[in-house]
Amino acid sequence: MNKKLLCAALLGGLCVAQAASAQEFDDRWYVAGSTGVNFQDKDRDTEDTIFGTVGFGKFLNPNWSVDFELNYQNPDKTANPNLWWSQYGASVDARYHFRNADRKWWPYIRMGLGWQRHEEEFVRNPALGPNPAQHSDNNVAANLGAGLQFDFGRVDLRTEIGTRVDFDDVQARPAQQQEDYFTDLLASVGLTVALGPEAAAAPPPAPAPSCADSDSDGDGVNDCDDKCPGSQAGQTIGPDGCPVPVSIDLKGVNFDFDKSVLRPDAVAILNEAIEILKRYPDLRVEVAGHTDSKGTDAYNQKLSERRAKAVYDYLTSNGIDAGRLVGPVGYGESRPIAPNTNEDGSDNPEGRARNRRTELNVQN
Repeated sequence: MNKKLLCAALLGGLCVAQAASAQEFDDRWYVAGSTGVNFQDKDRDTEDTIFGTVGFGKFLNPNWSVDFELNYQNPDKTANPNLWWSQYGASVDARYHFRNADRKWWPYIRMGLGWQRHEEEFVRNPALGPNPAQHSDNNVAANLGAGLQFDFGRVDLRTEIGTRVDFDDVQARPAQQQEDYFTDLLASVGLTVALGPEAAAAPPPAPAPSCADSDSDGDGVNDCDDKCPGSQAGQTIGPDGCPVPVSIDLKGVNFDFDKSVLRPDAVAILNEAIEILKRYPDLRVEVAGHTDSKGTDAYNQKLSERRAKAVYDYLTSNGIDAGRLVGPVGYGESRPIAPNTNEDGSDNPEGRARNRRTELNVQN
């Protein structure tokens, strides 16, 4: 028996083994075909020959594939090439692929079982009948090999070396020359072609809902940043989602002595107040006017009302709904924010100028 060849095939399979893993694989059925050289076991008394295979198979997972394969070879007899000898068979083979996810080629090992039939002509003793005589037999065969597979998409290339142990224990030869089995070495190159359309790529998973994209209480602050969830409509909300007190500063909306006409410098401040009121459409404010202490109480009361009315009219004429305004209300000289006189009783012009003012007092 050609035991050296069997050992070589076994060692070849072991040498290509390497630790690897694969993340994806093509699970379509494929058709396969190969051709190569069948180095015949010399104990057969046959010459090396070309062989061919056809089959089909598929990957069961990233590492294991299974093939059903038909093979055929027709070597010459060594002693007499004119005598006919042929062999064909079928096998089921499993291949373990040492795949790496980011490589387009990988080694594999092959193992399988099958059925082989050989048919031959031989010369016998003429006393036993005419020549050439014919002999045929069926027997089990085992496959073992190793190879490299190259991924080109739908088409893969295989290069393989292996051995087939043919358990043929009845040959057309004398009894004392009978063998129990034969070991052939096979070297081949082949292709696999995937069948059917390529599987569509799975859509990327939908992103998990993020608190940055949610505003459960509708206050304009996302749930990630909202430290006060559950705020109520109409509340003024700060950047942290919590209600904040709102005061509209009208410092600078002051009036000349004994006047209720808005000064040019006051208009710019009122325009800022209008922007705040538009930004918070649920806000309600009181429009209040004030005076200094010069003049009688009755006169100052009327003057404060005229000043409040001047601001009120400016707000409503610039798009602020009157329903959001309380007043206009005059407080006369009753609510000073600065002293009208100094400690020695002398006049304090700066303090009186600050008291000649209007205010927007938040009501909600």
